[in-house]
Amino acid sequence: MVTSTHETSHRIFQDHPEVLTPAFKALGLPPPAKTVIEALTPDATEIKPLERRVDTVLKVEPSEGDGFLIAIEAQTARSGDKGSSWSYYVAYLHAKFRLPVLLVVVCRNGPTASWAAGPFESRVGTWATQVTRPFVLGPDNVPEITDESLVAREPALAAFSAIVHSESQNAPAILGMVARGMRSFDKATAKYWCEWLEVGLENTPVQETWRELEKMVATYFPGRGTLFEETYLEGKAEGIAEGKAEGKAEGKAEGKAESILSVLAKRGIDIPQATRDRIATCTDLDTLTLWFDRSLTAADAAELFAGE
Repeated sequence: MVTSTHETSHRIFQDHPEVLTPAFKALGLPPPAKTVIEALTPDATEIKPLERRVDTVLKVEPSEGDGFLIAIEAQTARSGDKGSSWSYYVAYLHAKFRLPVLLVVVCRNGPTASWAAGPFESRVGTWATQVTRPFVLGPDNVPEITDESLVAREPALAAFSAIVHSESQNAPAILGMVARGMRSFDKATAKYWCEWLEVGLENTPVQETWRELEKMVATYFPGRGTLFEETYLEGKAEGIAEGKAEGKAEGKAEGKAESILSVLAKRGIDIPQATRDRIATCTDLDTLTLWFDRSLTAADAAELFAGE
């Protein structure tokens, strides 16, 4: 089952490719210089009914040397058939794009990270036709955040590190450091990163710890049931409509519309004026929630309204 923790563990590389530089260092690889990074479709399906989908696929084009692909998978536990799926992803992407493929697996605990490193082999006796050895990012090689000034300089790395270490004994201390570092952010930046972390820590042992620390900063993420949605939006709606149900709904709709536009802007998606007007004037909460969920992965603004 796909969870918010699973989603943010690989999506952060799409939305914030600056995390790739420390990730390469953690893997013992030289980061490519002056690199152009492009997100590709994760679909690795050839013919139905077999459907396979890589979590995140990035095309890397360095200024020097040859280009390559990075296939990023988030894995929270061992899975018996995952090794064969990963071997398929690498072979398929290599054949489709004619580029070498670096498979990176993001794990939150040591046992899963050790298993994910493989090797996963297609073998008959002493003959191995294919051997897959993923690179693994986990608690052993992703540095813990021990300096709150680093949070201000590299917020994406701080958020990624906090998610990777969410099952470690030091997780509460790491989150405390991250929360203190976020106090230097402007309000919009604080909202963005606090909410990214709250969603990313869903179903982890420290989710409630972060919700307490989150009170240090003002944040909201409408449609996700987060701390700010439960407090700020309710108060905003009551202030507009003096506690009336219709006013509360109006305030929530306004908040969700603002959040959709904010997410698109943060992801660098162009927002035509007609699209802005359509989002801003919508009052149906279910529709706004659907658009918000789509805004997290949409390649362009038009994808918000697909099928409508």
